[in-house]
Amino acid sequence: MGMGWKVLNDVKPYLAMVLLQVGFAGMYIIAVASLKAGMSHFVLVVYRNLVATAVMTPFALYFERGQRPKMTITIFLKIMGLAFLEPVIDQNLYFMGAKLTSAGFATALVNILPAVTFVLALLLRMEKVRLRSLHSQAKIAGTVLTVAGAVLMVLYHGPIVQFPWTKGQHHATASGQGAGGAADARDWLNGTIMVIIACVAWACFFILQSNTLRSYPAELSLTVLICGMGSLMSGAIALVAERANTQAWVIGFDMRLFTAVYAGIVCSGVAYYVQGIVSRQRGPVFVTAFNPLCMIITAVMGSIILKEEINLGRYIILCCHHIKMDVDVLIH
Repeated sequence: MGMGWKVLNDVKPYLAMVLLQVGFAGMYIIAVASLKAGMSHFVLVVYRNLVATAVMTPFALYFERGQRPKMTITIFLKIMGLAFLEPVIDQNLYFMGAKLTSAGFATALVNILPAVTFVLALLLRMEKVRLRSLHSQAKIAGTVLTVAGAVLMVLYHGPIVQFPWTKGQHHATASGQGAGGAADARDWLNGTIMVIIACVAWACFFILQSNTLRSYPAELSLTVLICGMGSLMSGAIALVAERANTQAWVIGFDMRLFTAVYAGIVCSGVAYYVQGIVSRQRGPVFVTAFNPLCMIITAVMGSIILKEEINLGRYIILCCHHIKMDVDVLIH
């Protein structure tokens, strides 16, 4: 029995990260569908974090009553930084970038996240590299593969890869592109830059979250504070950005409401909490190592649900990142 519990405890971080990636993949698909149907990404970010705050607050009050460390100026500033990095910068720029490109492309580009996190952790001495160690060599090789893959994906598209469920889609999409080619190219470039900046902000968030949990080891309360402050900051930005469009704030019982609730509960509330626990146990680099799984799920779901094309360049990246994820899991 003791051996069984030990195996279960060893497996839990892996299982938690895999389930989170499935949750993120679902969010990326429904979020892009809602955004392309006209939902404001500024409003989505606000509602997402309000939902997360409302859902997670009772759990934090009950399970961590009497356990929360004393709030200091330093901890407060760190929490403000976390709220600015993830709910404000990352979520807004990611949604803007995904709307200008596609769910599959944006998610694939997010796979630079493990590389950026690893480099930051290395610079801040949270990760150690021994060049003669096979473990360190695998990490460096994975980082190089990730960056090279992202560059290849941006620069090379290649022919469309046909799957049984995508036959006939290519001609329908190609016929609507023609005259808008230059505008589409600008949109893709701007979207790519936005997603890259979002990834850097997200990597910084993981590093700062890991650091903050050392002095404030209350994952549920930290999640509530991040989401609460994030909703206030995002709300201020959204009020300015959507000041001429008050209808942007009105949502009914439709896909937009489902997107905000799903993203708030699964990808903000639960995700911050679980990532915080795993990051404290295994480090921020481990948390980001499972991102390729999300890319694979999103690419397949995007081609089925959103009718997105998968070109040869992205197909190669899917295969490479699947190999990289296997290596990352093994070395951890």
